[in-house]
Amino acid sequence: MGLIGWIIGGGIVGWLASMITGRNAQQGLIGNILAGIIGAFVGGALYGLLFGGGINFEWNITSFIVALIGAVIVLAVWNFISRRA
Repeated sequence: MGLIGWIIGGGIVGWLASMITGRNAQQGLIGNILAGIIGAFVGGALYGLLFGGGINFEWNITSFIVALIGAVIVLAVWNFISRRA
């Protein structure tokens, strides 16, 4: 999947994660895309540590769920950091 696919997929995953964590009104399109892409990397790393295997850059239902979980983790950490500051 190309760069456009990563941006669109990251935007969708980031948007869903922001709705789950309650940050949807606080971040815009760029924030959703960044949360989704960073969440995909975090989720993929955690998935690799827990279940073994390498990095998979294909979009399927498993990678979507892993990216969503990673984005929720990223936004939860961001919520924790921003509340303390």
